Amino acid sequence: MKRTFIITITVVTVSVIALFVFNKLTSKKNSENLFAEVVQGDFEIAITASGELEAENSVDIKAPEIAVGRDFHAAEMKISDMVPEGTEVNAGDYIATLDRTQLDNTLKDELERLSTYRTNLEMKKLDTAVVLNGLRDAIRNQKHTVEESEITLKNSKYEPPTTIRQAEIDLDRQRRMLEQKQRGYVLRVAQLKRDIATQTMWYNRIDRRVKSLEEVLAGFTITAPSPGMVVYKKDRRGNKIKAGSQINPFERVVATLPDLSTMISKTYVSEIEIAKVAEGQSVMINVDAFPTKSYNGKVTAIANIGEKLPNTDSKVFEVRIRMDGIDPNLRPSMTTGNKIIIKTIKDVIYLPTECIHTGPDGVPFVYTRNKTKQVVVPGEANDKNIVIEKGLKPRQLVYLIQPENADNFRVVGKELKTYFKERATARK
Repeated sequence: MKRTFIITITVVTVSVIALFVFNKLTSKKNSENLFAEVVQGDFEIAITASGELEAENSVDIKAPEIAVGRDFHAAEMKISDMVPEGTEVNAGDYIATLDRTQLDNTLKDELERLSTYRTNLEMKKLDTAVVLNGLRDAIRNQKHTVEESEITLKNSKYEPPTTIRQAEIDLDRQRRMLEQKQRGYVLRVAQLKRDIATQTMWYNRIDRRVKSLEEVLAGFTITAPSPGMVVYKKDRRGNKIKAGSQINPFERVVATLPDLSTMISKTYVSEIEIAKVAEGQSVMINVDAFPTKSYNGKVTAIANIGEKLPNTDSKVFEVRIRMDGIDPNLRPSMTTGNKIIIKTIKDVIYLPTECIHTGPDGVPFVYTRNKTKQVVVPGEANDKNIVIEKGLKPRQLVYLIQPENADNFRVVGKELKTYFKERATARK
């Protein structure tokens, strides 16, 4: 019983000591978390924005052109099959197949029309040959009739005058009939030539339509124009064009073959910050797929006109960033984090922005660990820290939040208030 009592006292004592040590460590840790150290060094002012990789240069893979003169009207085409995105292809390799249903039906109708026009043209030529042959026979027969009338007139020179006159009238009539048949033949030939030309014109037009349709349909099996990796094209709504998608006949790009030797990170900057961005600024780039790597780049282009992205109210401007060097692991559409370096201020002191407080008089100050309320002159700031031009020294510890006994802190740096008064007067 006595032994059990001693063991119990020992366990309780150890527990109390452990709890005391834990509270001390926790208190020390919490105390450390209340402070931030004033840092001296280079200060970066930057804009961070997420983006997406794409190749700076690429080869477009296009669907065949439907509108060929007046032979076809522009119509949307549907992709019935397509290789997966990211497929490595060589020149001439299969890429996609377009739905042939509509144009196959059109080709069938045009082939039927072509057959009809061919038959009609052949019949017209046969009819023309028969008609002209009959007209030529009639002309030859009329010539014989004229010769007979001439012989009759010649033999009637010893006949009475009335008989001679009758032979002359008959010869004149037969000659006029010959002239009429000859003129009629010429006109008939011209008419038949015109009819045949019209039939031939329609036949050739349908024949051209058939050949154009066959040429277009041959292009419905799309192949790669050069080697590369297939990347799906996005439509105006930002949706990827793939199997089942419609292709606008005026924007016939189905996919692209990017040149992976030069990559671009396309990002968007808000209209509030776009004025700070300029071409040539350095950029630190992180790729979500490779969190341990970082890349350098430069701003190469800034959009002149803002736009609204889906599900946003504010306007943004597109910014294109060219990445330095080549990394074969990078692929289009990878998500990036872009840190655009707006300015670097050399050898200054700075601390977290939340350490700065402002009194009723508008003068900024910080709470130091030495129980002072230090007036400071802040400078430029970034998204986390702010430069302190006057009032603090490196390695000083400053409260991150207002301490509980802030009213007991001694005010230091009252002379700096004069600076703010002079600045306010200058502004007026």
